[in-house]
Amino acid sequence: MIGFTMLDVDSVQAFVAIADNKSFTRAANELGSTQGAISVKLKRLEERLGHRLIERTPRLVRLSAQGAVFLQAAREFLEAHDRAVAALSSSRRHFTIGIAAHVAGPEVPTLLARLNAHDPGLTIEVRIDNSCTLLAAFDRGELDAAIIRRDEDRRDGEVLGPEHFGWFATPQFEYRRGEPLRLAALSPTCGVRAVCTRALDAAGIPWTEVFLGGGSSAVTAAVSAGLAVSTFSYRLAPVGTVEVSERFGLPPLPSSEIVLHSTLTDAKSRAALRTLAAAFKEHRSSI
Repeated sequence: MIGFTMLDVDSVQAFVAIADNKSFTRAANELGSTQGAISVKLKRLEERLGHRLIERTPRLVRLSAQGAVFLQAAREFLEAHDRAVAALSSSRRHFTIGIAAHVAGPEVPTLLARLNAHDPGLTIEVRIDNSCTLLAAFDRGELDAAIIRRDEDRRDGEVLGPEHFGWFATPQFEYRRGEPLRLAALSPTCGVRAVCTRALDAAGIPWTEVFLGGGSSAVTAAVSAGLAVSTFSYRLAPVGTVEVSERFGLPPLPSSEIVLHSTLTDAKSRAALRTLAAAFKEHRSSI
């Protein structure tokens, strides 16, 4: 009978990861394992329960009817296990992570909540700033990890996904070619600002900055109010704006990569960070 079946924590964890990711590969990445090992753990759990939990085809991974029933209980089982383990620890672990402002989309709070559920014994301090500032802080040892836009002079770091940029303004924004383009840009230390101003200079397009040195919220406000054009990642462009490069004859912008830098050595903290990185990759792959 199922009521007397002994559940294996690793197997239940594998099942929940597959259910959340809808992918054996992404589940394996999240758990720092391999697809083969994840499959073996799922099979072991299904055999113990006497039910198929996951239906798998070449194109689709989804919960079976029994898997859908079991999922919430499986989450509660893992949460109880984590609380029990955390209760034996005399001190909470802590790490500080920097996330670049143009990377920190609306999904970040959800990802951090998911990480907290995965490891309730971990306290995460998050710092939001531009990539250049965060990379410098990471190099000085002020951050344990950083998720930033790749620096042109650095090839280290784990790639989490591509980042594509465009020129955005409101549909009502007016610009006459030959006149200086009203540009809302971040601080002079922002790498994205440097990319867009170099592109304008190379194309021979005059420009003038408004809200000079403003933060990301000031830039968003200026663009949303129809006062200026700015460069945004396609996934983070303000609501109500449109891409205007073709309309105004603005130069294409090079794509970049989002990378993870880390100096964490504690095994449990590294596992938590892998969970965050896997979730970040999953979100970006669905865009």
